[in-house]
Order: sequence, then structure tokens, then C-alpha cells
Amino acid sequence: MKAEGEEFECAVYLDRLDTVKYWIRNIENKKTSFWLQLPHGKFYPDFVAMLDDGRILVVEYKGAHLFDSEEAKRQISDARADASGGQCLFCMPTDRGFDLIDRTIS
Repeated sequence: MKAEGEEFECAVYLDRLDTVKYWIRNIENKKTSFWLQLPHGKFYPDFVAMLDDGRILVVEYKGAHLFDSEEAKRQISDARADASGGQCLFCMPTDRGFDLIDRTIS
């Protein structure tokens, strides 16, 4: 990840949250990375974080110009989060709307 830009700013935001115990940058196509099945491939969200309360937060940052085309990723991620009984959270902030991360956690 480049040390600039919106995705980097999202990482910095995660890193500064008191409720985040630790987080990782999820690397696409790496054998040990977290992924979700899509109809035509795999989806590797950008970040996976362990929260202090034991829940897992999955974050996929999208630039505003890409957000509308990612409906399938939001649907499959929301379904996974719903099936987790509150143990796995998902959000897809866009356009530097990092406060969505806070709202998802609370």
C-alpha cells in the first residue's frame, strides 16, 4: 500500500481507533488472506481488524467513483456479517467517510 491516498487514510483511521486491538492489510490472492466467495471469483476486503471486545471488523474502502459498482461485494459481506450473530462486522466506507467505521462498531 502506498503511504498516501484514501486507502492509506483508512488504514491510519483504523490504527488510531481505541476499540481496535490490531488490524492487518488483507493481501489479495495470498493463500492465508481472508476472502468471500462472489458469483464470479473471490473478494478480498482491504482490512481485517480484531476489536478489543473480540469481534472482527472487515473493511473494504472504495473510492466514490467505484462505490456503485460494488453492490455484490456489499451484499455478500452483509450476509456474512448477519450470519455471524454479531461477531463479524462489515463496512464499506467511501469518499473519506471513515465515520462509518465508528457507526459499524457501535
